Amino acid sequence: MGRPIKKSKMVSDFGASTASKIAVTGYRPSGGSLVSSSTAYIVSQRGSKLFKIHLDDSSEAVYELKAVAPASLANTSNQFCVQITLDDSTVAYVEKFYNSTVHYVETGGDTGTVPYSLGTDIHGSIASGVGNIDIVSE
Repeated sequence: MGRPIKKSKMVSDFGASTASKIAVTGYRPSGGSLVSSSTAYIVSQRGSKLFKIHLDDSSEAVYELKAVAPASLANTSNQFCVQITLDDSTVAYVEKFYNSTVHYVETGGDTGTVPYSLGTDIHGSIASGVGNIDIVSE
């Protein structure tokens, strides 16, 4: 699996503060329909692309990270996506998390690796060469 991402970027205890935690953009349970979420978040890492996420209905399940827009998530297995905004305002989706960087795929298919920060206010606040990942809004 490699080095997991920092636990401080995830919510490990139910009911703990979700401030500055990685938000899930959308998820689709196996055989279910797409859920675009503003309250789902990553709880823990289970593998390089497997994460336990807290869902909108307050349940938790292991989902696979996919670097696609929410509408492109397949319903053949539990899948979720995390959106990142690059410093030039390009929207991309995280393919793989590293401790301080992410590998991303843009909607046009271009890929790259970039350091990331967590936050919701991105207007003028993204440093050059850094991507911004949304956080859970409380």
